[in-house]
Amino acid sequence: MTDCLFCKMINGDIPVNKIYENKDVLAFHDINPQAPHHFLVIPKTHIKTLNDTDDAQLLGKLTLTASRITKELGFADEGYRVVMNCNEQGGQTVYHIHLHCLGGRALTWPPG
Repeated sequence: MTDCLFCKMINGDIPVNKIYENKDVLAFHDINPQAPHHFLVIPKTHIKTLNDTDDAQLLGKLTLTASRITKELGFADEGYRVVMNCNEQGGQTVYHIHLHCLGGRALTWPPG
């Protein structure tokens, strides 16, 4: 998709502070972090919203990648939150599915 921010990142048109990449996913630090550790994991396939996929294997890869990164960055045992926003009222601002992973501080519930 030519006008998608995340597709441009995947294609290398926009630089990212990359943490991890393989043939299926890209993980990078959020440009506006909401916690000491805040990164995104995105699929390399453009999928507009969570409502637009039933690919359990790909969704599992996003989650497992986040878990692996929290261990590598050293905050898995303290705890973290994984969030996927869907559509406007869910807080989605970039319409390419992505998983937020936040950690490094106590997170409150319920979220905003």
